Amino acid sequence: MRIEEETVMLPRKVKLVEVGPRDGLQNEKAFVSTEVKVELVNRLADAGFPNVESASFVSPKWVPQMADGADVMRRIGRRDGTLYSALTPNMKGLEAALDARVGEIVIFGAASEPFSQKNINCSIAESVERFRPVARAAKDAGVRVRGAISCALGCPYQGDVPVASVVSVAQMLDELGCDEIDVADTIGVGTAGRVRAVFDAVSRVIDRSRLSGHFHDTYGQALANILASLEAGITIFHASVAGLGGCPYAKGATGNVATEDVLYLLDGLGIETGVDLAKVVAAGAFISEALGRPNGSRAGKALSTQHRAAREAALS
Repeated sequence: MRIEEETVMLPRKVKLVEVGPRDGLQNEKAFVSTEVKVELVNRLADAGFPNVESASFVSPKWVPQMADGADVMRRIGRRDGTLYSALTPNMKGLEAALDARVGEIVIFGAASEPFSQKNINCSIAESVERFRPVARAAKDAGVRVRGAISCALGCPYQGDVPVASVVSVAQMLDELGCDEIDVADTIGVGTAGRVRAVFDAVSRVIDRSRLSGHFHDTYGQALANILASLEAGITIFHASVAGLGGCPYAKGATGNVATEDVLYLLDGLGIETGVDLAKVVAAGAFISEALGRPNGSRAGKALSTQHRAAREAALS
């Protein structure tokens, strides 16, 4: 019996958004110095990322790790061609972000009602409505707006999240004027089939070119989910150097998919990113050493070992 193979056209180029300095570091219990954060952002920008999520302008009471966001933004070296983003949950945060010359703000809405209540103590509709003046003011100031859909592939409180809920939140964020909309697997439970179903549904109401995939790697499915997204025509992805990150409202959730692993996958597929993998590997080694923990990227660890062996051989 002959099996007909379906030819899937993958994109020739994708945009990678590096989220390590914000989404990656925000869960660290021990305060990471401003100097280390600035160095990390500068290294990642130098690696060629078109977008680096660099800070968060939230109350230090809730996220003390991000209390120095304004200092980080003032001290980084501004690289031409790099968009520096920051999470801004309210007008006070937006004002601080604008003062710090942030190029893009990030707002968010959960696809799960229980998660929305646990996270920000209000319904999904109320949370999105709170962002209306923030998004409008950012647009008036000429600042780009990105919207994130948390728990788009599963919730720690309700379990499965209906695809229709994801579509509904995407439409709400679109109505606010978001330039990009992130479909985020906040707790890393997504599988390739589910990812395809969600993106197929959302892309019926939002153009694929404005959708991005944000995957955590709790169950080791993030790279498979990225491949499924590529097959669905998605061309924007988030990743975190050295696999930094987690979710404060989801016990057991691990970090974002490691940037080094994503780059290794994309390079192997011949997909252009404009990002220098060797420089990202060095940045991952830098932040892992600064945090005093093993690198969370398999590709990063393997390539670091190769680079170290090559240097030692050259010196011998």
